[in-house]
Amino acid sequence: MAGVPGMDANTGMMALQQMRAGQPEAMARRLNSPNEANTSDAAARKTANEFEAMFLSQMLEHMTTGIKTDGPFGGGQGEEMFRSLLNQQYAEMLTKSGGIGIADHVYRQILALQEV
Repeated sequence: MAGVPGMDANTGMMALQQMRAGQPEAMARRLNSPNEANTSDAAARKTANEFEAMFLSQMLEHMTTGIKTDGPFGGGQGEEMFRSLLNQQYAEMLTKSGGIGIADHVYRQILALQEV
């Protein structure tokens, strides 16, 4: 349909047929289905959040580089590997709980670049 962004002619015709047949619920589902714009926004948000998590992971990695391990139960290559995984999880949790604001800025920049 020409007046509705993100909707093609087939979707509009099917919704109109469902409305005429007395199936308003099916019509509403068809019209409210995710379109390309919503998918693009969700992908941009996901990418921005992943970028912030990666940035925070690298920051935490550098912060924990100089920390000494404790005696007989710490150290070694195992701790190095698991500390990296722990930093990744910390970064993801920080991002999910609001982060430090990088994701919002990256998200706005992605949307601005898509408008060009």
